[in-house]
Amino acid sequence: MTKFLSHGFWDAVARIILRNRIFILCCVVAATVALAWQWQYMRFTYTEANLLPRDHEVNLEYDAFLDQFGEEGNLIVFGIQDSTLFEPAVLNRWNALADSIDSFDEVALSLSLKDLKLLKKEENPSRFELESFIRDSVSTRAEALQYRKKLFDSLPFYEGLIYNKKTGTLRTAIYLKKDIVNTAIRKDFIMDDLIPLINRFEEETGLDVRTSGMPYIRTLNSQSIIDEIGLFVGGALLVTSLIFFFFFRSYRATFISMITVIIGVMWAFGLLGLLNYEITVLTALIPPLIIVIGIPNCIFLINKYQQEYKKHGNKVKALQRVITKVGNATLMTNITTASGFATFILTKSSLLQEFGTVASICIMALFLLCLLIIPIIYSFMTPPKERHLKHLGRTWMDNFVNWLVKMVQNRRITIYMVSIVALMISMIGIYNIRVSGSLIEDMPKHTGFYKDIKFFEQEFDGIMPLEILIDTKRKNGVMRLPTLKRMDELAQTINEIPELSKPISIVNLVKYGKQAFYNGNKNYYQLPTSNERNFMMPYVRSFESSAGLLDSYVDSTGQYARMTTFMKDIGTDKMELVEQTLRNKINAEFPEDQYEVTITGKALVFQKGTDYLIMNLVISLSLAVLLIAAFMAWMFRSFKMILVSLIPNLLPLLITAGLMGFLGVPIKPSTILVFSIAFGISVDDTIHFLAKYRQELRASRWKIKRSVYASVREAGVSMFYTSIVLFFGFSVFMISSFGGTVALGGLVSATLLFAMLANLLLLPSLLLSLERNIANKEDFKEPSLQIIEEEDTDETNP
Repeated sequence: MTKFLSHGFWDAVARIILRNRIFILCCVVAATVALAWQWQYMRFTYTEANLLPRDHEVNLEYDAFLDQFGEEGNLIVFGIQDSTLFEPAVLNRWNALADSIDSFDEVALSLSLKDLKLLKKEENPSRFELESFIRDSVSTRAEALQYRKKLFDSLPFYEGLIYNKKTGTLRTAIYLKKDIVNTAIRKDFIMDDLIPLINRFEEETGLDVRTSGMPYIRTLNSQSIIDEIGLFVGGALLVTSLIFFFFFRSYRATFISMITVIIGVMWAFGLLGLLNYEITVLTALIPPLIIVIGIPNCIFLINKYQQEYKKHGNKVKALQRVITKVGNATLMTNITTASGFATFILTKSSLLQEFGTVASICIMALFLLCLLIIPIIYSFMTPPKERHLKHLGRTWMDNFVNWLVKMVQNRRITIYMVSIVALMISMIGIYNIRVSGSLIEDMPKHTGFYKDIKFFEQEFDGIMPLEILIDTKRKNGVMRLPTLKRMDELAQTINEIPELSKPISIVNLVKYGKQAFYNGNKNYYQLPTSNERNFMMPYVRSFESSAGLLDSYVDSTGQYARMTTFMKDIGTDKMELVEQTLRNKINAEFPEDQYEVTITGKALVFQKGTDYLIMNLVISLSLAVLLIAAFMAWMFRSFKMILVSLIPNLLPLLITAGLMGFLGVPIKPSTILVFSIAFGISVDDTIHFLAKYRQELRASRWKIKRSVYASVREAGVSMFYTSIVLFFGFSVFMISSFGGTVALGGLVSATLLFAMLANLLLLPSLLLSLERNIANKEDFKEPSLQIIEEEDTDETNP
């Protein structure tokens, strides 16, 4: 490998690139067209992110539930909190809206005022009949108010399901067909049919309809992701191009760089289609990431080309040296950056594995594009003019570099004290970090659908389903009175938990049957006694079959029962308390030899996935550190140098973690990515600095101070340029409407800024303080890889 990446190898690469320019450009164009063809296979996700491995116990339990009862997240609800709803014209229009929605093929069942069924006791013969709550259109206000009074005062079965007695809020529930919930049909129905229908109702009546439910939330959330991809790509291109132009003051250098990264973005989209990966909230970040990470490559290559041309005025020689002298450095820095992303592949979470796979491949492909396109395009252009080279001698940049040298030379104690204080304060912040496993915390807060989520949390205690699967281990075991009583005890515990809604199960139906038996007296809304049971059961089965509402709450054999509650948006800590409370009650009420009870549902799966992800990403970050340390050991062959170089890269991570604690930014799937991404990128500066430092040591015959100062002056410019581009580039993500993406952009930007200062101040200070302890010839051996080629005066033609 050492020989493979030797000076002779890069000389050969330079000759191949510059002698086969047309052929290589044709290959790049062909590859771009081929990958652009794969765009047709790109698809957007229609499900929530599952952070757990497919074979994880929690996923297996959830799959077992789906096998019994099918997709659970198929409920959409509409709510109105307005007294004018019970005006005859408005009420009739509300019922007509429910009829319109129910007529769509995508709807399996709707439950609105007009769909409600009343149980009526008939004497001759003795039987129970189902009759409609509202039979015809409402003609008078008195009639409408009578319906309202009857609903709110006499039908506890529908409380929490259709109405909130305290606030007067009314809602309609529709259940989508389960086979379309996770498909594009769901999106088309909601976006093209349902939302226009609701908007038309609001325009005609002047009422504010609140809409929610997991299918609705997922659809609008996915649409927000789609809308933001273009925003991110455009924002990243605009910001990086402006900064690039500010540094280089060259339209053509800016144009060449933009063309290169745009091709990289096209390749990224094509790779997503080629691998048949879904575009999720994470993979949607890859195209703008490619732009932000690719521009530093362009800076190093173009800056080197202009430096070389300024030295000797030979364009061909300058282009060759760009490849031979910067090739190793850019290759190694791209490998370390790609490694930071590649560690996500080790998490066993398909969401992060796909993100890590595509990102790491795209980063290496982008390195190849930069190495090929930039020298080739410049070879066809006229040599740089004087105005293109002015940025190489800017006064303000010289002042900044001089300030760095003076700080390292005279203020090392200050640098160490600031670093130690920052570390100590960060530890306090880290202690205050909380973990979040919320499904909706990262969703756009300003959107109507997020405000509607909060509305339904306030009125009906949440919309995120939490399921309890009860296996009675015997046929028809659910309908046994002891089982129903146990379920009722569990339901009472759920009612006492403020974060959960009133549960729905077969128990509700059985209680309604007893109320009907006693002529609708709401005081008898309770489970029947043993003597009443035989009367109730035939009616319960008949009503269940006729109403359709509870078809999916007992399986066809009567062995399995399902209890559904809905959960508010709560953090991981509260979720764990809720789960423990439920498990304690289940253990007390359901003997293990008679029942097997499982708590599951999307909300629980996501929370467990967050815990799993955090544990695995800590491991992946550790592996990233070890992997990059191994790279540096191979490149520099100095164990002491590795330890010194890791300090300025780990300290920014700790400072950022401390900031998260102080600012109240929780650890969650989006923010946990910060550390692996930032570490993989920030270590690039360390590699560039140490490579230059080694070169200066040899040139100055191991004079350490001179070598450190020279390294700060020469490497500091490129490190500053690239860090500023990365800082503002990642800041683009802060325009996102997703809280997690905003936090990701802000935290990575801050970390990279801290890392730049650490690599330009703390690292050279450590090198000077430790001096010959780490820079003697015995420990600082001949490198396995010459990152920066030694200066020479030979002219070699390609």
